[in-house]
Amino acid sequence: MKEGPDIALIGSLIGDPARANMLTALMGGQALTPTELAAQAGITLQTASSHLAKLEAGGLLTQRKQGRHRYYALSEDEVGLMLESLMGFAAGRGLTRSRPGPKDPALRKARVCYNHLAGDYGVRMLDSLIGARQIETAGEDDLALTDAGRVRIESLGIDYAALRKSRRPICRTCLDWSERRSHLAGSLGEALLTLFIDKGWAKREQNSRAVRFTAPGEKAFLELFPR
Repeated sequence: MKEGPDIALIGSLIGDPARANMLTALMGGQALTPTELAAQAGITLQTASSHLAKLEAGGLLTQRKQGRHRYYALSEDEVGLMLESLMGFAAGRGLTRSRPGPKDPALRKARVCYNHLAGDYGVRMLDSLIGARQIETAGEDDLALTDAGRVRIESLGIDYAALRKSRRPICRTCLDWSERRSHLAGSLGEALLTLFIDKGWAKREQNSRAVRFTAPGEKAFLELFPR
């Protein structure tokens, strides 16, 4: 391709298995050190540093320094959305790297997708909000919060004015790799996941993207977002 965006460059950055493993590890939304990412990729620290430099130069990662340590994270929401879409594409064609393990059902039920809720519960939440006409579709992939939706989220304690000030979309779709349907991303998706954790309804599993709901939290979530 002689003109237009260079998808070959992005493809080559993601296509390396070690880099793909590091990017997937960062889909949990947490910043990780080069040592932690090297362990995720199963490579040496020196090799990981070379890969991380390429991913940063390609605009997929950003790093920050804290004291003597360096931390890497996905550079923006779009990177997470792209990776989740690629996971869905691969899963839909049976392209998996290993057989599902014990954690697989938990990941399919509820997990972190960069900074918002994914899995069955993430899809359920978006479906419920659309069904209640609190979110409406605005084009093939775009979403918009309705007046009823604004009242609803403010009643939950979410600051709508703060969401509007963000440069990010308030609502947007993200193709769920396990459900192969859309869940809610954007600043509202992040705010809702933060709300569930702050309320003690759910917590993240250590060293995993899985989100575990407590019994009372699950009951509250299901009542809040009925099918």
